[in-house]
Amino acid sequence: MRGKAGLVLGLAVGYVLGTRAGRQRYEQIKTQWLKVWNAEPVQAQVDKVKDFAKSQAMALPSTLWESAVKVTQAAGAKGTPGQKLDAALKVGQDSADDVQKAARTSTEAVKDAVDDVVDDVSENGRGGA
Repeated sequence: MRGKAGLVLGLAVGYVLGTRAGRQRYEQIKTQWLKVWNAEPVQAQVDKVKDFAKSQAMALPSTLWESAVKVTQAAGAKGTPGQKLDAALKVGQDSADDVQKAARTSTEAVKDAVDDVVDDVSENGRGGA
């Protein structure tokens, strides 16, 4: 579905930039685009994506905090300085992997939400026409 949305967007941008009809046609296109963008169903979907993105973004700081706590605990554990360093490095690497996984999961979830919104808007646009 991303390919379709990208193709439609590319065609629209290419038409707007390549049109020879001049400023008047550009203003007509712009006005129509703003009507679509400001339509209630589109803005409802945009709000859904914003809310979802915010909720996903909140998961990342908690993962970072938990990782910092784990590294601190490992560095403060019993043992020789070398053992503490080794433990902190191991936990640090594991924590970095956890943070990377959380960031990837958040990014994918937001992309999926955007795709869903694009699909919903496309379906509503066809249904209302």
